Amino acid sequence: MQTAIPIDSIRLSDPFILADKNTQTYYMTGTGGKLWKSKDLKLWDGPFTVVETDPDSWMGKRPMIWAAEIHQFKDKYYYFATFTNREVIIDTVKGNKIERRASHILVSDSPEGPYKPMEDKTYLPADKPTLDGTFWIDKDNKPYMVYCYEWLQNWDGTIEKIQLKPDLSGSIGEGELLFKASDSPWSKERTEDGKIKPNKVTDGPFLFETQTGKLGMIWTSWVFGDYVQGVAYSESGTLDGPWIQEKDPITPPNFGHGMMFKTFEGKLLMALHSHRVGARGNYIRIPALLEVDDSKNKIIVSSKK
Repeated sequence: MQTAIPIDSIRLSDPFILADKNTQTYYMTGTGGKLWKSKDLKLWDGPFTVVETDPDSWMGKRPMIWAAEIHQFKDKYYYFATFTNREVIIDTVKGNKIERRASHILVSDSPEGPYKPMEDKTYLPADKPTLDGTFWIDKDNKPYMVYCYEWLQNWDGTIEKIQLKPDLSGSIGEGELLFKASDSPWSKERTEDGKIKPNKVTDGPFLFETQTGKLGMIWTSWVFGDYVQGVAYSESGTLDGPWIQEKDPITPPNFGHGMMFKTFEGKLLMALHSHRVGARGNYIRIPALLEVDDSKNKIIVSSKK
């Protein structure tokens, strides 16, 4: 275990930072399911193992963990994450075998875990690959998970919502569509015959309200080979939308999968990761922090912290 390392020395996809007022500590998690903690956002202790899954559940003995988030709600801490059981194939589409993958929620009394399963064995359908679940309390005062239905199966990824039980121990009803990847005016890819069309990927939704009360959602896709984040705003001020996509991305090329939090001093920051391809074709992703201005109806993402 490494200790006291700077944030730009950590390899981590999909960083999520909880500023926990109770402990005056910042907790960072993400893909891999580990935990780092810091008092100043500069030096971080970790990684710590904080997740205890059930080996007899659908996740299997050693599930992959992606895009983990920690949300404090009432008197507990909830771990939203994507779990993948690579030994179970749920579908084959266009020659691609699709593994059992789903957004799920664990719970703990402490931000440092351990995070353990709750009542429901599944939150989302077993025959659909879902990922990147996040948390929102809507204007009806009901809790929701907002998540992606992965493009691998439908070839036009979506972002959807599903209502949660009052203690988040399970889901209620079925998922409802918010928007599709193809609704984006900024994401782009080429078809097999060279034509340009919207990219099929939806990734990393995160919801926020500006200081003026405007409901927005940041989410990530691709502009050809660049990993980029955009934003949509809800015309109704609720999850039901309609969601109006901004024309252009809000982050520099190859920065994405962001979330926002306030420091203990009251500054609004966006945590996200940089993205590049290594010499062996592997993705190299490093957490970064950007300043955000949310004083008006639309956020403005500015310089690095």
